[in-house]
Parts: sequence; structure tokens; C-alpha cells
Amino acid sequence: MKILKGDLSNDRITALLRYHFDKCHEVTPPGSAHVFDVSRLAAPEIDFWAAWNGDTLLGVGAMKPLSDTHGEVKSMHTASAARRRGVGSAMLKHIIATSRARGLTRLSLETGSFSYFEPAVALYKSHGFTECPPFGDYKPDPNSVFLTRSL
Repeated sequence: MKILKGDLSNDRITALLRYHFDKCHEVTPPGSAHVFDVSRLAAPEIDFWAAWNGDTLLGVGAMKPLSDTHGEVKSMHTASAARRRGVGSAMLKHIIATSRARGLTRLSLETGSFSYFEPAVALYKSHGFTECPPFGDYKPDPNSVFLTRSL
């Protein structure tokens, strides 16, 4: 598996991101889905990566800086066929390492509070993330779980 800077003009990447965006909106009540679409991921301050096995896209992940020391994990998604093979862990480790190298001292994230998101919450907690209050521009929302960890 190789994790590379993601090319948002790649049709396979945009298709996976579109699926992720649509699924998050499908399972989350209106106003509670905070997933980024492709145009928001293309912002110059966003670090975006794709995980590949040869020509097979395995997953994606991004990091949005919130300040000079705090970043937010965004758009983590593993392709259905690649789940339970360590792709999410590898991507999260990559985001943590690159964020630390960038000088960040904290990473946070928001994800859903529904059963669909339980595997994601378990993944983040297994990598040292703990529940926290809303951060950045987020407001308290029973449909969201907020997690953070020091780097």
C-alpha cells in the first residue's frame, strides 16, 4: 500500500468521495452532516491523500488546519472492498505523522453518532483519540461525536 498526495481530478478518487459524501448525507439528519465535498477538499490549505495498491484505490483521508497547532481529520473513507485490511489505520497513521511533522500538536475530528459510524469511532479511539466537546465552529449536536488527541 502506498499513500500519496491525492489527485482530485482522478475519476476513481472523485467517485469514492462522492459515495462518501452521499452516504454521510443519507444516514445523517439534515444539518448534521459535516462531510466535505470535492470542491472543499481542493482548498489549498487542505492536505489530501489517497491510499493505493497498484492501480486499486483503497481509501482517502484529509487534514484541515484549524490553527498553527491544531488540525482536523476530514474525509477518511475506505473503499468497501478494502475494509478490514488496515487501510484506515494506515491512513490515520499517515495523517498523524504528517501533521506532527508540520508542527501540529493536536488533531481533532467530528463523526456521526449512529451505528454506521461505529467502526470509525472504534478506529479513532484505537489510535488514541478521546471524546471531547465541540471544537472550531462546531456546535453541540447529538448526531455528532467529537474526538481529539495530542500529537
